Amino acid sequence: MSGRAKLTLFAALATLLTAWSLNPLVDSQAWLLQAVLLLAVQSAVGAGARRVPLARTLTVAAQALVSLLVLAFLYAGKGESHGDGPLAYLVTDFGALFGQGLRDVGEFAIPAPLTDGIKLLLVSGVLLIGLLVDALAVTLRTAAAAGLPLLALYSVASGLAGGGDASWFSFLLAGCGYLMLLLSEGRDRLAQWGRVFGAAPRRGAADSGLGNGAGGQATAPVKFGRRIGAVTLGLALAVPAVLPSLGGGLLGGSQEAEESGGGTGGTISAVNPLVSLQSNLNAQDNRVILKYRTNSPQQADQYLRILALDEFNGVKWEASGRALTDVPEQLPPPPGLRSPVSGTAVEVTTSISAADYYTQRYLPMPYPATSVAIGGKWRFEPAGRTLVGDQLGRDRFQNVQGAEYTVRSLLLKPTAQQLQKAADPDPAIREEYTKLPDNLPPVVGERARQVTQGAKDDYTRAVKLQDYFAVNGGFRYNTRTASGTGPQAVARFLDDKEGFCVHFAFSMAAMSRSLGIPARVAVGFTPGERQSDGSVNVSMRDAHAWPELYFEGVGWTRFEPTPRSGINIPDYSRAQTPAAQPSAPAPLPSQSPSAPSTAPTATPECPPALKKLGECDAAAPAQHAGDGGGPSVTAVLGWTALAVAVLGVPLLPLLWRTRLRARRLATGEVLTAWRELGDTAWDAGVAPDGALSPRRAASRIVDLGRLEPEPAAAVHRVAGAVERALYAPPGAEVSYPELADDVLLARTGLLASADRLPRLRALLLPRSAARVSWALSARWAAVTSAVSARLAAVRLRLPLRGRG
Repeated sequence: MSGRAKLTLFAALATLLTAWSLNPLVDSQAWLLQAVLLLAVQSAVGAGARRVPLARTLTVAAQALVSLLVLAFLYAGKGESHGDGPLAYLVTDFGALFGQGLRDVGEFAIPAPLTDGIKLLLVSGVLLIGLLVDALAVTLRTAAAAGLPLLALYSVASGLAGGGDASWFSFLLAGCGYLMLLLSEGRDRLAQWGRVFGAAPRRGAADSGLGNGAGGQATAPVKFGRRIGAVTLGLALAVPAVLPSLGGGLLGGSQEAEESGGGTGGTISAVNPLVSLQSNLNAQDNRVILKYRTNSPQQADQYLRILALDEFNGVKWEASGRALTDVPEQLPPPPGLRSPVSGTAVEVTTSISAADYYTQRYLPMPYPATSVAIGGKWRFEPAGRTLVGDQLGRDRFQNVQGAEYTVRSLLLKPTAQQLQKAADPDPAIREEYTKLPDNLPPVVGERARQVTQGAKDDYTRAVKLQDYFAVNGGFRYNTRTASGTGPQAVARFLDDKEGFCVHFAFSMAAMSRSLGIPARVAVGFTPGERQSDGSVNVSMRDAHAWPELYFEGVGWTRFEPTPRSGINIPDYSRAQTPAAQPSAPAPLPSQSPSAPSTAPTATPECPPALKKLGECDAAAPAQHAGDGGGPSVTAVLGWTALAVAVLGVPLLPLLWRTRLRARRLATGEVLTAWRELGDTAWDAGVAPDGALSPRRAASRIVDLGRLEPEPAAAVHRVAGAVERALYAPPGAEVSYPELADDVLLARTGLLASADRLPRLRALLLPRSAARVSWALSARWAAVTSAVSARLAAVRLRLPLRGRG
């Protein structure tokens, strides 16, 4: 292998080893195999372009063009575009998926699910870094400068991942990859000067000047470079551990994590109002994040609400941007609450304390709160009745970390009759909270009307929708489901009938709006688990989403469509008149959406506020362990392919030599067997010398190979057969039946006399494999010569206009 080919290989390897630091950012490593394959294609294009040769700029351009075409081919059709034809399929759709990936990055926590958009960003990012490294190290021959894109890749990955126990390993891989690239480039530069300065090579050394002595021992410059690299990596890993003050660098965690982690995991931090909850709860264990005491007589209804998602754009629900005000001592009355419901309300007091590792920017509290006593800088959002942490400085916001606060709230006790007789909602409320996107599939409204057929008021319609999901619709609760994304998500969920709280809450809210009932989605926590001392613990698995429907005189009212164990349906939402209602949903299973599988991919159905809250990424309940659990078929096939590649690629030279040996010996020809014997000796460290006669070559193999008498005699018998084949008169018998056995006997003797490492190299990395490269080079030279001759002939045939 030439020096430039080795440099190309090590440039790709350095990029892949550095790309390993991206693994903690996603919950699946399936993207890495695709990155390996595409980076191999990109490197091969670069090697071929440099071999032609093309200009440096054209080489880089060819690599970039091929990489873009392969990416577009792999990911076309997975984005959400609105065009037709090949241009939309390959360009518009590809760009839409890239933009969707950018939105996914802003909405998902770390580790994020491996959506098509995020996978595209990861793979294209690795290809871009690989292109820069290849251009700098191989095309421009400045391997040292190639460390800059590698450092940028590692720094971005380490900064987003926030360090961790495996960060030192990622740093070690990245550092080793860069050092191997530098050593390869240094060896290639030394080879261009001729012989390496230092001691003369020992017996059997090659004269190529690549810095290797006999027996594979490195000469002084190479060994010195290896020692420098090993010492540098050792210091980079050991010094931060010895000096605690350096622990906040690339290998250490952040200061905030050290102060608040308590040794049980990193700090849970907020990112922005839309992704704060999902970003905060990214630990793998089910930690207790809130503790409270309350005097509520109905602790089972003590939900801790964080925020309301009141805008539905067809892809996801999200919180609308509203003006914030100072927190008043007494919060304004809840919207829509009037007598007689307000007259029966009971004011309860709840004292809440948050864990030190919980830094949610939104304040969890019962709804509707009437007053909040808490220290710090907080702002009040009147429409959703939530408290939001104010900005304290650049990139710093008030949060609930370690806070202790008291909330006074109303325990509302509406009756079914009061909800059933509720007046029409305020026109402004109805207009704002019944908006639906134009791209919502018609089946959503049609299914809502079918389920509520015969209902004469909004309350009865709401109860029928709730019972359809939670009781008699045949839906199952499964946190591992992937029931759909994009505008068709609700339709696919109605058809699949499997999901978790997000799917149920979103679908019921959308169907309620289609019936003219004002609706939104609330995000927060279920009441938690009561302890023996009277306190209540709220853990991450208590995270929940539920729909809130508006009824005049009561206000925003909680409903529970999720069929999850441990969740109680509110008393006021239980059907009071079950007359012939169960027959309504009966025909629904036969009326599925017309084409749910054609929906384009977009933002995942799980919202920014609930990713990995114990709902989106928690283990499914035991009763559904077999439904949607375990690795997918794609993941199994991907990991199997990766395992086959990892185990099979190193064995390719061994398999090639075994097959070639069998083919050569099967012919029974003396010269072919002699060629096999020469390659076998070459694999064992005895380089071939074409200037020697067969008898001298056999003596050289016996001496350098340190063969025992029996294998030595076999070598001489084969050499004698070669002499007869070359010099015997025509018709003489030159071969003999034991020819193949003698070659195999000589091979066994050569391997037995070699040390362990040379023996392994002879088996796994045979030196005679260089013949493959020679053959390919010869074929390529023949092809280029033929093409050049053909072009020259064409130019000669062209008329020379304007002559004379």
